[in-house]
Amino acid sequence: MSLEIQNLHVKTEDREILHGVDLNVAKGETHALMGPNGSGKSTLANTIMGNPTYEITDGTILLNGEDITEADPDERARAGLFLAFQYPATIPGVSVANFLRMAVNAGRETPIKVSDFGKELKKQTELLRIDRSFTSRYLNEGFSGGEKKRAEILQLAMLRPQFAVLDETDSGLDIDALRVVSDGVNELRGPELGTLIITHYTRILEYVKPEFVHIMLDGRIVREGGPELADELEDKGYDWVREEVAATDAG
Repeated sequence: MSLEIQNLHVKTEDREILHGVDLNVAKGETHALMGPNGSGKSTLANTIMGNPTYEITDGTILLNGEDITEADPDERARAGLFLAFQYPATIPGVSVANFLRMAVNAGRETPIKVSDFGKELKKQTELLRIDRSFTSRYLNEGFSGGEKKRAEILQLAMLRPQFAVLDETDSGLDIDALRVVSDGVNELRGPELGTLIITHYTRILEYVKPEFVHIMLDGRIVREGGPELADELEDKGYDWVREEVAATDAG
């Protein structure tokens, strides 16, 4: 059971951004995709989820062996994919709880009973240490950065996808909010969830320890390794990777 990306080329507005990306995330694994701003990380996240702004010109996306390269976003979600957005949308007039119930029902043949939904919501808010009153607020309206990301993690907990792509989940968070969000991700990790954390900072990886780290530069994954690769980035930044890649390309 895996999310597999094969030789992915993606363009937008006639400019190719991804140049042959290969990546494989198995269920139960946590991967970190790191790279500086503009390296193509968010393009990959949006392409995985089927954002029509991004055109796949070559390559394949497989979910548990099934080709979803042409699938609509809602089909991907029903098949078990989840994307936590870097900039979550605000939906005035729709409470967090109602939004979550609609999202849960979208993946079910028959709607969940209100009582069953209430029990599950109570369980997950307690697990993630989220005040229950949070769920009666309108989704992301007036939310701080940390509250928006906490709402995304609560969606992840309620939807129980097979694979989660967390795009810059640590963006704009102070240290307390980062710890709360990281604790939530760690609570949800396990053999039934494959996770891809996309970030250009190493700080979230101090709390959510990945088994695999991939470095993206200029639309390509150029280095892969274990968590020690993130430690090396923390010490040296990205310049050493650029220099190594330039030397390899020149040779």
